[in-house]
This record gives sequence, C-alpha cells and structure tokens, in this order.
Amino acid sequence: MIFSGGLDSTTLLYELQAAGHEVAALAVNYGQRHGRELLCAKAICQNVNVELTTLELPELAQVFGDNSLSDANAKVPTGTYEQDSMQQTTVPNRNMILLSLATGWAISNNYQAVAFGAHSGEYTPYPDCRPEFAAAMDEATQLCDWQPIRILAPFVNWSKSDIVRRGSELNVPFEETWSCYVGGEKHCGRCGTCLDRKLAFEKSGINDPTPYETE
Repeated sequence: MIFSGGLDSTTLLYELQAAGHEVAALAVNYGQRHGRELLCAKAICQNVNVELTTLELPELAQVFGDNSLSDANAKVPTGTYEQDSMQQTTVPNRNMILLSLATGWAISNNYQAVAFGAHSGEYTPYPDCRPEFAAAMDEATQLCDWQPIRILAPFVNWSKSDIVRRGSELNVPFEETWSCYVGGEKHCGRCGTCLDRKLAFEKSGINDPTPYETE
C-alpha cells in the first residue's frame, strides 16, 4: 500500500490488517514540505510490525512546478477547502506517479494489489482521488505486466468523517498521524487539511487528540 503516515492511509493500513491481508507499506519522499509525515509513517509501521520501504526521490519536486506542497517558495493557503485553494495544493499527477512506483514495487515483490487512501468529501475532491481515477488506474495496472495487479481504493466513496469513525473502531492512534501541509512541530490548525481533519472529528463525534497551533 501507499503509506504517508496520514489519517487516511493509517486507517487504511489498519483496515487491511483487520481484513486479514498481508500488508507492506511504501512511502515516498517527493520533496514535500510536510516531510514530517514520513517520520510518522516510520513510527506507525514500527508499532504495528509492518515493513516500510521509503523511496528518497526529493528531485521530483523539480518537475511539480508551483504548488504549495512541494515548492518551498509557495505559500500554503489557509481556510477551508475551496476549489482555488485545492488547486494551489495539488501536486500535478502525484497519485498516478506514486501508484506507478508502487505498482512496480508490488510486481517485483509478487504482491497482488496496491491500495491507496483516496476518499470523497463535501468539497470538490482532488482530481486524482476521484472514483473514476481509481477505476482507470485499476484498469491500467491489469494491463501493465504479465500478471494483472489491482489498484484498491476502499475509501474512495467515503467521507473523512466516515474514515474517522472506522479508524476509531479499529483503535487507530490518530494522535500519531500527520495531516498538516505546513509541516511544523504541531498541526497548524489553519490550512485546508487541518480544518478538514477538525471537521471530520466533529462530524463523527469522536474526540480529536491532535495538538494544533491554532484551535
């Protein structure tokens, strides 16, 4: 599975384990400013005895252009998710690139599928998190090698609050996960993904254990 150490991918990891799947995790350093997520990914995988492979590809940031996740000179927008702010935080074609890397890794290790934590929501979803994108990638990976490999996106029609509810049922250590795009010592509490995280806990009725700089 593609693993970032975030709330969604951590819940997915626990979900796959609960379903009895043998899980291995792949994290990628693509030059993201919120590199703290990689430290969280390592700690979480150690806690649940999941093998983690981390690819060091920070040079990818050079091809991603002007976006606030991989360009240190671009400002991270604050406020709730809107189409304009989501475009500013879109890393071009990121999920296709990560899925391609993960597919090659999975094939070489004789895994049968690659899972990723795309989900839906009330706002306009990122283009590479939509159900049709996941379906297209699943179709492509069944054609890309001698043996078909599947792309799994079990949360693709779930809201963030659905994921929080399921994570609570699975005893996911939410406090160990990372969402913030700014990448400081604490979640900033102001960027779109922090506000989305807060709202998901509020809607789900689950206590949010996340320390924020701004409440």
